[in-house]
Amino acid sequence: MREEIKIISIIGVGYLGKQIAEKSALKEYTIRLYDTDKEDLENFSRELKRDKKTPGEITSHETIEDAVKDADLVIEAVPERLELKRDIFKIIDETAQPNAIIATNSSSIPVSKLEDVVDRKDKLLNIHFYDLFAMPMADIMRGTETTDKTFEIGKKWIENIEITPLIVKKECYGFVFNRVWRAIKKECLKIWAGGYADLEEVDKAWRIFQSMGTAPFEFMDKIGLDVIYDIEMSYYKNSGLADDKPPQALKDLVDNGNLGQKTKKGFYTY
Repeated sequence: MREEIKIISIIGVGYLGKQIAEKSALKEYTIRLYDTDKEDLENFSRELKRDKKTPGEITSHETIEDAVKDADLVIEAVPERLELKRDIFKIIDETAQPNAIIATNSSSIPVSKLEDVVDRKDKLLNIHFYDLFAMPMADIMRGTETTDKTFEIGKKWIENIEITPLIVKKECYGFVFNRVWRAIKKECLKIWAGGYADLEEVDKAWRIFQSMGTAPFEFMDKIGLDVIYDIEMSYYKNSGLADDKPPQALKDLVDNGNLGQKTKKGFYTY
């Protein structure tokens, strides 16, 4: 396996596929593109070349096989349909050079669901991008047999295109930010649909919170983890739902006296 990625193939050049191509070409990676919409693909390639936005070489290809044959990294970015992704992975695995890494940009499907159609199970990754220019972060997650070397090469490439990697330590449906966002939107919808507050009040509260510039775990440390635990227990006692019970890991921090900023140690050390 080549230690450094130089040639990237992108299979599926929609909204995110285009952004991945542009971001990578800006950092002088060689880009190979394939999409079923040939006209859109040609227009995109032509636009980047005409505007001279990207120093990296960009070429579009008629077949997946031709697009991936010399790639170091192949990114699948086709629509979110499991069987389609499995078909694409199988073609890539059969035609890409043996040391190529294959990654899916899926927003929900873990790469473990695609493993059984390929031989190179040690060279698979989830690399899930958001908006590469407005939200420059990407979840990176292993398959069941992904090697440390594959993971580190993928992570280094993400960093090289000036995207912050969000490392997922074990298989997690929805990865990092999508899980956080799901919880936020779920509760927002409940408040609105239940008639507890108008949606404008929810958005007003969120804008004020965002303006603080404090992240969730930092904010909990500031409040105090003993207080957070008591609040979560109150919700749990009210609902009786197992999902509302605070995690044992939080109780352990509290029992050990690690309460956040006021004890100089909580989730973070101060």
